[in-house]
Amino acid sequence: MWFGEVASGGERHRSLAHCHVIVCGNEKGGSGKSTIAMHVSVALAKLGFVVATLDVDTRQKTLTRYVDYRRRWIDRSGEHLACSTHFVALEAPNGRSDAANRRAGFDEIRSAHDFVIIDTPGAYTAQSVFAHQQADTLITPLNDSFIDFDVLANIDPETFEIQDLAQYAGAVRDARRERRAGSGEIIDWVVVRNRMSPISSRNERRVHACMRELSMKLGFRLANGIGERLIFREWFQRGLTALDDVHAEAGAQRLSLSHLAARNEVRRLIEALRLPVDDQGRRRAEARRQWLSAAREPIRIPDIFAS
Repeated sequence: MWFGEVASGGERHRSLAHCHVIVCGNEKGGSGKSTIAMHVSVALAKLGFVVATLDVDTRQKTLTRYVDYRRRWIDRSGEHLACSTHFVALEAPNGRSDAANRRAGFDEIRSAHDFVIIDTPGAYTAQSVFAHQQADTLITPLNDSFIDFDVLANIDPETFEIQDLAQYAGAVRDARRERRAGSGEIIDWVVVRNRMSPISSRNERRVHACMRELSMKLGFRLANGIGERLIFREWFQRGLTALDDVHAEAGAQRLSLSHLAARNEVRRLIEALRLPVDDQGRRRAEARRQWLSAAREPIRIPDIFAS
């Protein structure tokens, strides 16, 4: 199989009629893709869904290490923590991709899970292109600065007007067109502002204004992500998340204020994604599927001409 299973999430059962694919994508490293992918997977697993995580970053494998650290924590502590079934992409011989094997492997994963969360590399690769084309929800984390905004669009340094699209925005546009042409479905693109400062600055306001303008042109939604907190870095090497009911320090009797603040940020992000996790979300997803299905049918015009 193209994707190798490296960790099991336990007994499998299906809760949703259709598997929902979530992709964390950005061609710039260090934006928080793996952190968000891990937290979303844990949030969905805690809700009782059957979740798979897939790491297609064949070089860094940050999400794979995160999951591995989580397994080690469980083995050492004996605590029960919500987990996904984790898969990692295998490198193709001689660097060449095999589209048929990749498709077959991914379809096998999708058929056995309610949600699949894919973490992508900070580069344009065949694996990343494939992942983006499978997305039902695309999450693009951006650090709250013009350095990260540059992956979406180029702006005038004096007027801050958007001049043209950057390469990643063009890649997402192509993926959305490919998805619409193939299955008739639309990728819900959510750009997440990460590492926001608690004190608003003029630069942040300019970034936000540019993002809002670009969202109207590209059709993505804006959401607030996670702040710049040291505790997220500490959790990584333990395999823990803000949603786990374990204490960051041994012997602590209550969760720290930083833990509680991080948990609230993650919960607000999950709500902003509008995933089909409850009756309202599932009705929204079903209505969307029906609308897209009807939109592909030709318009029937009554016969007004006499024979």
